[in-house]
Amino acid sequence: MPTADELIGPDVVRRLAAVLQEAAPRASRWQAVADSPALLGPLGLSDRARTVGEALLTDCDRDYEELARAVRRALAGPELAGWMIWPVSEAVAVAATISGSGRHFDDGLDLLARLTPRLTGEFALRTFLLADLDRTLATALAWTGSADPAVRRLASEGTRPKLPWARQVPALNQDPAGTVPVLDRLYTDASPDVRRSVANHLNDISRLDAALAAGTAARWAREPRATTGALVRHAMRTLVKQGDPAALELVGFHGGAEDLKVVGPLLAETDVPMGGDLVFTARITNVSARPVSLAVDYVVHHLKANGRPAPKVFKLAKRELAPGESAEVRRSHSFRPITTRVYYPGAHAVQLQVNGHRFDLADFRLLAADGPSPRAAGE
Repeated sequence: MPTADELIGPDVVRRLAAVLQEAAPRASRWQAVADSPALLGPLGLSDRARTVGEALLTDCDRDYEELARAVRRALAGPELAGWMIWPVSEAVAVAATISGSGRHFDDGLDLLARLTPRLTGEFALRTFLLADLDRTLATALAWTGSADPAVRRLASEGTRPKLPWARQVPALNQDPAGTVPVLDRLYTDASPDVRRSVANHLNDISRLDAALAAGTAARWAREPRATTGALVRHAMRTLVKQGDPAALELVGFHGGAEDLKVVGPLLAETDVPMGGDLVFTARITNVSARPVSLAVDYVVHHLKANGRPAPKVFKLAKRELAPGESAEVRRSHSFRPITTRVYYPGAHAVQLQVNGHRFDLADFRLLAADGPSPRAAGE
């Protein structure tokens, strides 16, 4: 994967200065931009974009109209493209929002839509959202009718609550429903890139308001297009992993707790040595009069350093059961040391989770590496 230096590095920045000088000659020869590679050093990609963007603002004295004229002239040719677009879009967003002019604000959004097909304007859109959320969302809603799929994608991607690499917009986290009208217009879009953005956006919302995300996906699924199923599955992935019943039903798993009889987990041993395996079995029976489709997970309640349990869900199996049919499941869960989790000796528990519904706990003890834990010895 290319490094930050390769994406927005000295060569890219010097080419940007040359493109601007050719399109809109200035006495300064866009010198602050040409000199900005010296400031990049160990900066990450987004900080590099903002640093070069600040140099652009310095060269045009933070004058939005001068910057906009230069950028539009440069866009008349093919040279202004690729990763140099990111700092340009950042500069446009800052200049348009600090001028205090509504006309500049709207023109800056228009210019961002012109820049986005050359790379993306999604990160710079955050500046507009932070400055005036309602005005920016209204423009994003209008972009959903654009003939250019890159602009339609910008409407969804730029307004994502948890857009990677981007600054957070607290208002989007506080009211995730505010962007749903944009998604409603785009979830059947002809472009796979736009639909994938919509799915990722709804997945972001699911981490803030599970009911809103599942309800939105359910509404789309009531009148599905050929692409709706795949989009909903991708959008519900976090909730499915968490065992959310509504999300599981949306992606095809059906059968409630009242439809099932679960026996287990039955443990091979109730004392598990540190570094060893917890082995268990369970039996699931469909006691209803209809077939069920099951996502079978298990939950390990790990003991944490503060003495409290912390549940973590693990995938186990998928099963289709006819009325009266049963299925046996078995798992060996390792407690070998890994870099992403610290195990603490003491009381733990495991339980089955089927279609998001949790059943009985089975207690076990994780032993210290050198034998029974002090807590075990004192009991």
